[in-house]
Parts: sequence; structure tokens; C-alpha cells
Amino acid sequence: MEQQNRTREEAIGTVSGMEERKLQEARDNQNLSMGAVGGIAAAVVGAIVWAVITVVTGYQIGWMAIGVGFLVGYAVKLLGKGVDPVFGYAGAAIALAGCLAGNLLTVVIMVSRQENLEIMTLLSRLTPGLTVDIMKETFQPMDVLFYGLAVYEAYKISFTKQQ
Repeated sequence: MEQQNRTREEAIGTVSGMEERKLQEARDNQNLSMGAVGGIAAAVVGAIVWAVITVVTGYQIGWMAIGVGFLVGYAVKLLGKGVDPVFGYAGAAIALAGCLAGNLLTVVIMVSRQENLEIMTLLSRLTPGLTVDIMKETFQPMDVLFYGLAVYEAYKISFTKQQ
């Protein structure tokens, strides 16, 4: 009986050691910089798609924020190979920035069309103060819900949780 208990404990110890090695190997392979670069690229793509769809349809579709969160989270996970929560925090922050950029770009495109100006000309004229003013003016309370969902999605997807 004592021999059987020792064998069981050794087996558990072996499995635990294997799990620790696997986790350490995953940590050795993670790359926050690459995850952030991928997340930023995904946020830019998501913001552009969001703005174009909003301008073309004439409707701000809040669900686009969740799409941005998904894209960012997937890119951070794919390129960063993260297993630590810091990847989720990075993905969440980048997704929020992507959502804000999507709303800002929508306004820029609409003004560009209305005033018959180049988009790049308008973007080059943006100052931090003007950007804040635009975001305040176009903010809707429902944005908080969709931004929150985007942040949650990005956090959840951005890293592989270890048991």
C-alpha cells in the first residue's frame, strides 16, 4: 500500500513537472513586442473597416467595436504567443485605441466628403485638442457598452490561459 502511494505521488510529481516545463517553454516563446505590433496593425485595419462601413451605410454600428476587439485579440495571440495576462492587458488597450480610431476616422471621412477635402489633408490637420473635441462631440453613451465589449473580447482572446 505504501509503495502504491509513493508511485502515485511520483506520477503526480512527474505530471506536475511536465506541466511546469511546458509552461516555462511557452513563456520562453512569448513575445509581447510582436503581439503589440500585430495588435496595432489589426486595430488600424479594424478602424478603417469600421469607418468605411459606417460612412457607406450611414449608420454607426456598435457591433463593429466587438469586431475590432476580436481582430486585435487574435493578432496579439497569434503573433505574441502569450500565456501571461499582460498580453490580455495589451490587447485590451490596443482594442480600445482601435475603437476610438474607428470613430475618429469615421468623422474625418464624413468631413472629407462634405468639404471635398483629401482624407490625408484632414488627418494632417488634427491636433490633440481637436481630436479630443471631436471625440467629445460625437460620443454617445452606448459607446461605453460597445467599447467595453471590445476591450473584454480583446483581453479574453489575446493570450492562452494556462490551467
